[in-house]
Amino acid sequence: MNKAQFSEIDTTVKDFTRWLEGYGETSYDHQSYFASDFGRSAKALYYRKPLWGILAVSPMIFSEAFVPSARQLFWKPQRFPIADAHYAMGFAFLAEAYKEDAYLQRAIHFLEVLKETRCKGFSRYAWGYPFNWETRNGTLKEGTPMVTTIPYVYEAFRQVYQLDRNPEWLAVMESIADHALEDYEDFEVSAEASTCCYCPGPENSSGVINASAYRASVLMRAALDFSEEKYRKVAERNLQFVLQSQNVNGSWYYSVDNVRDFVDHFHTCFVLKSLAKIEGSTGSAECRDAIQRGVNYYVKNLFDAEGLPKPFSKRPRLTVYRRELYDYAECINLGVLLQGRFSELDRMVSLVVDDVLKRWCKPDGSFRARELIIGWDNVPMHRWAQSQMFRSLSFLLAKNMVTPGEKAPASSVLSGPSVAN
Repeated sequence: MNKAQFSEIDTTVKDFTRWLEGYGETSYDHQSYFASDFGRSAKALYYRKPLWGILAVSPMIFSEAFVPSARQLFWKPQRFPIADAHYAMGFAFLAEAYKEDAYLQRAIHFLEVLKETRCKGFSRYAWGYPFNWETRNGTLKEGTPMVTTIPYVYEAFRQVYQLDRNPEWLAVMESIADHALEDYEDFEVSAEASTCCYCPGPENSSGVINASAYRASVLMRAALDFSEEKYRKVAERNLQFVLQSQNVNGSWYYSVDNVRDFVDHFHTCFVLKSLAKIEGSTGSAECRDAIQRGVNYYVKNLFDAEGLPKPFSKRPRLTVYRRELYDYAECINLGVLLQGRFSELDRMVSLVVDDVLKRWCKPDGSFRARELIIGWDNVPMHRWAQSQMFRSLSFLLAKNMVTPGEKAPASSVLSGPSVAN
C-alpha cells in the first residue's frame, strides 16, 4: 500500500467514525424485507411452492432492485450483534494503530452492548439475529444463537482483552468457547470428520461448510487461549470436514446437502479466513495446502473482467445487483490475513481497495451497500456491510502502519501469545 492510498484510507475511516456517531447504531438490513410476518410467509411459500412463491416475494424483490429505500415499509431499524462485534474490532485496531484511548473506549462500548444483547435463555454467552429468520428448514426465532456469529464476538472480546487485560472480557471469552463446544450438535461424516449444526438443536441444518469452518476456528483459538484440549478435539473434527469438503478445483459449495451447491464470494472468504486463522495459530500444513488451492480458485473465478468481486462464480438464481459491499469487505479482510503470500490476491485486493475509495464512499462518510443493475442501493446497513468494511479498512491500516523491523500489533497477529499466559 503506497503512502497516498494509506492517507486516503485513513481519511475514509475517520470520516466513517464521525458518520457512525451521528447516524446511530441501529439500521435497516438486507433481511428487512423478510423479517415481518408477511415477508416470512412469502419467503416460506417460495421454499415450499416456488412458482406461487415468486409471485409472493416479487414486491420485495422489485423494491430491492429499484427502490431500496422502501425497505423501511417492511420492517424496522435494529441493532445487530455481528455488526457490534465488527465495530468493536475496528475501533480496537484504530486504538492500536493510533495509540488513542478514545478509540479503545469506543471498542469497550460495543463490548458492553454485546453483553446486554446476548441471547436470553442460555446460561452461556451467545448471539444470533434480532429478527425471525425464515429458512428452507423453517423459522429460526429471534435470539437463536448462531455459530456464524459467535466467532466474531469472541474475536472482539479477545482483541480488546489484549489491549486492556480486563479479566471480565476473558471470562466472557471462556463462556463463548463453552457455548461453541457444548451447544452445537455434531454429525459424523467420516472417521476423522464431523459437521456441526448451524444453531443449537439436532433439528437444525448441518452440512453448511462455513458454519463448521467458523466453529473450528473459534474452538482452535480457544484451545490455545485457555490450554484446553477439549476445544481442540472438536475443532479438529470440524476442520477435517471443511478440508474434506473442498472440491477438486479448490472451491467449496455453501453446503453438502446437494441443494445449496453454489459457490459465492463472501462465503468462500469466510472459509478461507477460518483456515488462515487456524494455520496462523497452529502451522497446519493441511490448512496451508487447502488455502493455496482455495485462493487459486478464488482469484480466477470470483472476480470479474475488471478485477472486482463478483457475487457468484456462477449465478444460481436471478439477482438484482451487480456488486456487493459485503464481498468487498471480506475480500479485503482475507487479503490482509494473507498479505504477501499470493501476488495475484495482493493485486486483486489493491484494485478492490481503490474501487472502494473511488466509488463506494458516500459524501456523508458511509458506504454504498450495493451496485444494482441500474444505480445503487445507498441505504446504510450495519450488518450488510458497513461494519465489515469499517473493520477491514481499520485492519488494513493497523497491519500496514507497522514500520520495517517493528513488531505487528498483537491483535493482528493471529499466532500471537495465548491470552491465558
